[in-house]
Amino acid sequence: MEITIAIIISVIADLFILFNFIFFALKGRIYTNKILWNLIQICAVLINPIIFLDLLDLSFTNDCCGMSAIFSPTHRPGIYILIFACILAFIANMIRTEILPPIPELIINVFLILGLGLNILFFFHFGTTEDGYIFPLIGNIPIILIFLMTLYTNQKNLSNYISENKYSSDTTFGRLCLGILKLKPITKYPLLLLLTVPIMLLLTLFLMLFGQKPDTLIRAFTDTYKHGFSQLDYQCDNVRCGGHFLCSVGANGHQKIVKPIRYGIRNGAKIICIRQLLICNAFEELVEEYFPRGHHQIRKTYNKVGDAIHRHYHPFNNKYLADAIYIVMKPLELFFLIILYSVDKKPENRIARQYISRRERKMISSNK
Repeated sequence: MEITIAIIISVIADLFILFNFIFFALKGRIYTNKILWNLIQICAVLINPIIFLDLLDLSFTNDCCGMSAIFSPTHRPGIYILIFACILAFIANMIRTEILPPIPELIINVFLILGLGLNILFFFHFGTTEDGYIFPLIGNIPIILIFLMTLYTNQKNLSNYISENKYSSDTTFGRLCLGILKLKPITKYPLLLLLTVPIMLLLTLFLMLFGQKPDTLIRAFTDTYKHGFSQLDYQCDNVRCGGHFLCSVGANGHQKIVKPIRYGIRNGAKIICIRQLLICNAFEELVEEYFPRGHHQIRKTYNKVGDAIHRHYHPFNNKYLADAIYIVMKPLELFFLIILYSVDKKPENRIARQYISRRERKMISSNK
């Protein structure tokens, strides 16, 4: 519900932004009155990113089987710092009433360029294999358009100010900043982009003091699943979502030992069902039903076991290793069965309805 409301608000703001961008390109000014335009900009550049990151990143980890984190949970702090630094620079630029001295003026424009570059990267990264580019289209494109208009307006205002007033600095560094600001756009903007590199290096050094790695800003993008720059998708190659990694491996053992009883359906694919797998899944369903928060933590921890299996899945195809895993899991299977018979009124019904169609589950639930 929250995501739906956020999307509706974003789309309305995006339509205003698109209209004003076209008008700006044709007339050189914004059509919407200043107060409303500032509210739209705050919504697009400040409020929407906060809602987006809260709903679609902070609440998630790397997950093959559901919504997966946009930025690597381990490396996201650096990206968040960059995002909010660019937002602060934009707000400072929006609320100021005159051209600032050369040093702060240059810093604001460097962060505006950085914000523009980040949003271009975000556009290509935020797209997912499931949702495509719906979120980047309604989230990043409008910010890119706003930043383009802001940079153009800054250049125009600065040129007018320099031609009408004495714009100087008393320090060597200030005069250097002033020289950069006076450059033509074709030279100025690439140089401003180059100046973002020292900012990111300083941020990296700062993050290393807190245990982050030197490539943390890059790994925030790459150490993820199912996004544009993700490099960990291989870990999902042998994932059967909603299942049990060890029990699934055990099902690959010799038939005389593991004793498969039927086929089942998991995420549209046919799987081999052994009683051990059915009992474990029934137990997980019971825990999820009565202790949903506890189940979430258990599943999160157990998925780490799956990560190791995904990276080195080939050895687990060995039937003798599968037999060994099946035997090792036997005491846990017995424990789960005791709990099911102690808590559930109809434990065998719960076991029987694992990995079957919805219609068949309803029939079992109603004792038909």
